[in-house]
Amino acid sequence: MPPHTTIDVASALTGPDYAPSGPVRLHLSDGVIAGIEPLDQAPDGPARLAIPALADAHNHARPLSTTSFGCGGKPLELWLPQLATMPAVDPYTACAASFARSLRGGATSVMVHLTRPMGQRPLPDEAREIARAAADVGISIGFAISMRDRNPLVYGKHDPALDAMPDQAATLARQTWLRPLPSTADQLALVDTVAEALADAPHVDVQYGPTGVQWCSDALLSAIAEASERTGRRVHMHLLETEPQRQWADEAYPEGIVARLAEIGLLSPRLTLAHCVWARPEELTVIAAHRARIAVNTSSNLHLYSGCAPVPAMLEAGVDVAMGLDGCAFDEDDDGLRELRLFHLLNHAPGFRDDAMTPARALHAACRTGRAGLGLGDGGLIAEGMPADLLLLDLDLLDRDAVMAVDPRDLLFARATSAHIAEVWSGGRRVLADGTVTGVDLPALEEALREEYRAALPGTEALRAAWPAIEAGIAAHYKGCC
Repeated sequence: MPPHTTIDVASALTGPDYAPSGPVRLHLSDGVIAGIEPLDQAPDGPARLAIPALADAHNHARPLSTTSFGCGGKPLELWLPQLATMPAVDPYTACAASFARSLRGGATSVMVHLTRPMGQRPLPDEAREIARAAADVGISIGFAISMRDRNPLVYGKHDPALDAMPDQAATLARQTWLRPLPSTADQLALVDTVAEALADAPHVDVQYGPTGVQWCSDALLSAIAEASERTGRRVHMHLLETEPQRQWADEAYPEGIVARLAEIGLLSPRLTLAHCVWARPEELTVIAAHRARIAVNTSSNLHLYSGCAPVPAMLEAGVDVAMGLDGCAFDEDDDGLRELRLFHLLNHAPGFRDDAMTPARALHAACRTGRAGLGLGDGGLIAEGMPADLLLLDLDLLDRDAVMAVDPRDLLFARATSAHIAEVWSGGRRVLADGTVTGVDLPALEEALREEYRAALPGTEALRAAWPAIEAGIAAHYKGCC
């Protein structure tokens, strides 16, 4: 990283209101924006629009699209267990490809909720490879270690679902999902061990990652809450993503699941809750009062038939809302700019009202709020002293008709995609140039992954063959009770 760099742009979205400037020169020094100097005229050459880089507040660093493995077009409760049919691959290659796609889509920081480690080596060693991949790509990551101790296959009693399967499929299901899980003490100790292994990786923030209330007992969640308060370590957890989860929570916690989380001390500014699609207004008020944030994942919720998160109600309650991609952008391409547009359009109030989502609020959610959950501190703004995490968009391409002067925010929220990103700067380092990731060879990584998956598929052949029967048993469980 050079000690001082200047970037001349035709316009920049500056300050907390993301107001468009005229031509400016951005001075970058030691990884931050050292100054913003107005220019008398637009710089020569291609016109560029500078905006803050995105912070993907919820993701899982999946290697390739799960649809490529036959996992598309179904609810989460079927999609999630089917991921077991995907064989393990090299963790560095897997995560470097995922991170490079995120960067190409506009994110310089990504939350990695590691719910499915590859398991080819001890987790601390796998974590080092994931951290190395993030460093090579040029991004910062939150790194939440998966923690769970109940309901591995369905929410509630497993016997009815297993009884609905043929004997061979039921036996395979038990072997795959119903194995004993580590104790609470062992799971907490593993997070400490991973944190120690990554102590020299300042771009990684290790966190507790309880997978969700339906997968974590009160004892485990209480222990995580106590450990988080004691250590200051952040927590990242799914909550109320689907209707079956809502129904299970209402039965298991008649006093209210969010009230229970508050009672055990899990709700705090250290907590990020992913989804909350089925959260109720009174629950959002409690979440806001404890200053926990919610990472909304619009496209993922649409792909998995989970519904649309009540973002206007979240904002009205005072919740800090962040935007995540959950590894499943609308076109399965990790395009953060398209996700930003969808997030804005789906959550804008109808007609002339502007009391819910505005462009400035959408940018705040996409660029700024998620940083706190990733352990990155202040940022997500183009202002002096802010981290030099920037996207330079091709304004000539974005303003394709160029018939008159137009507010660049209108262009951004009408048509911007990753195809408009010319450069990405992360901490003052240029990590994408001319639309190409500079730190790794993304096409080569993806081709290597495809070859590795094809070679490894025979190892999951038995489970894939049994999957239709297993899927039918799981579906019968939810159709019967929900």
